[in-house]
Amino acid sequence: MNLTSDNIAPAHPAVLEALGAANSGPARPYGHDEENARVEALLSEIFEKPVAAYLVTTGTAANALSLAQMSPPWGAVIGHREAHVMHDECGAPEFFTNGAKIVGAAGLDGKLTPNTLGALLGRDFWTPPTHVTPSALTLSQATEAGTVYRPAEIAALSEVARAHKLRVHMDGARFANAVAATRASPADLTWRAGVEALSFGFTKNGAMAAEAIVLFADDLLAGLAERRKRGGHTWSKGRFIAAQIAALLEGGLWLDLARTANATAAELAIGLEARGFRTAFPVESNEVFVWLPAALHEALQARGAGYYVWTSESIASDRAGRAGEVIARLICSFATTSAEVAAALAEIDAAASVAEGGRKRASRSPGTPLF
Repeated sequence: MNLTSDNIAPAHPAVLEALGAANSGPARPYGHDEENARVEALLSEIFEKPVAAYLVTTGTAANALSLAQMSPPWGAVIGHREAHVMHDECGAPEFFTNGAKIVGAAGLDGKLTPNTLGALLGRDFWTPPTHVTPSALTLSQATEAGTVYRPAEIAALSEVARAHKLRVHMDGARFANAVAATRASPADLTWRAGVEALSFGFTKNGAMAAEAIVLFADDLLAGLAERRKRGGHTWSKGRFIAAQIAALLEGGLWLDLARTANATAAELAIGLEARGFRTAFPVESNEVFVWLPAALHEALQARGAGYYVWTSESIASDRAGRAGEVIARLICSFATTSAEVAAALAEIDAAASVAEGGRKRASRSPGTPLF
């Protein structure tokens, strides 16, 4: 059982085939090749308007470069306090913005609300030149809790941001999963709802290493090519990034793969709930956060089960854990099969039997029951 991340999945065969096809003959360097032009055309079709796309190989680069286009060094980027950009980018957004402050706000289930955002931005301590100036809002889609923003939610947050003169960025590392979950169009989940820049993730959804900075606002274009080059993220053989993305976009493969990941996560959640386990967050994409008794967690770890133990302060009270429970984050990828879900549930059943046996033995002597 290994459900640690969708990053552990292999590259999709179509991606490897596309890389092989791209590896033929000469091509113009630094993103001026036919593959890059094809990706930009495909993205413009998907988003139903002409867009500019700058390709990189990591989500960290996509997020940091996008936010650097939106915030000056004395600015503040507002996001959920448990967002990826807050804790998992090793300070890259601060580095690429040349010092902008990342400010976290609370929100249940990993999501911000207009009221929370408005209250934060309405506070009287944003006083230049002694304090940073709120400059950008960043939204994770899907969130770190595996939940998704609907178009109306994004639009409401964007309206608050615009009222306070903030630009709007979306960290779409799992954007495909969010599109598949909401069944909304990519346009409705982005520019029509006020998003001006999207970090469109492909690596978690079948690519080897490929992400796209998609810009919907023309005034964000100036200097991004130079910023990407100066930051060391301009590939000379850019066709090999573009080929991966084109392989996923053409024919809608990116959405098919996301639907598969979401579906197997739903199967997993149903199986866990049928066994009496509770989830910490609604299961809306390809991530399942489940409460496990400590004894079961220990039994699973002893058997080599792969998952991350999670912590969060954005869990609703009706989903709170009980004494001695831990949160296990289980993620399904496009490569996760129903058979693997069934095997994972069987592994949990086997570990539960071991833990139950230990509980019965422990119950013969004084102590707190494990279950």
